[in-house]
Amino acid sequence: MRQRHASQDARRAREFEAFVAGAGGRLLHAATLLTAEDPRDNPRARRLLTLALARTYACWDRLRGEDPYDRTRQYLAIRFARGTWHRRGRLGRARPTGALSRLAPQERLILVLRLYEGVAEEQAAALLGLPPERVRTLCDRATATLLHPPRGPAAAVGAKVAPS
Repeated sequence: MRQRHASQDARRAREFEAFVAGAGGRLLHAATLLTAEDPRDNPRARRLLTLALARTYACWDRLRGEDPYDRTRQYLAIRFARGTWHRRGRLGRARPTGALSRLAPQERLILVLRLYEGVAEEQAAALLGLPPERVRTLCDRATATLLHPPRGPAAAVGAKVAPS
């Protein structure tokens, strides 16, 4: 009995390691986009991914045909949403500096799910507990913000024009 459990645990560990080896990079990139950190310095994204992978590993034997990538992505999104929305957008001590840092956390989450991960509008809405129309609006707003960033203040006039 003990030997059977040991072999099952070893098989489970090998399967999970293979999953992480194949999907870990993409999941880390998604987490980095969510946290809007620099890809070379992304401790919050790494922590977010670690927590999502731990949750996936904990239920690995109960997946029964479910895609572990989808499950991990769900955990990642839910963990990010709960962590940022409950703290009113604070992601930790440092301010986000990545390409998506101009977006609010909710906009960033929806944009990453919809455009980077290819999650359907209805699925994203169900995952986040939002109406599909709200997901569409937030995605459109986030896309517009990225494509048409707000302009900075107008340049100050340096010298007065002398009358002629």
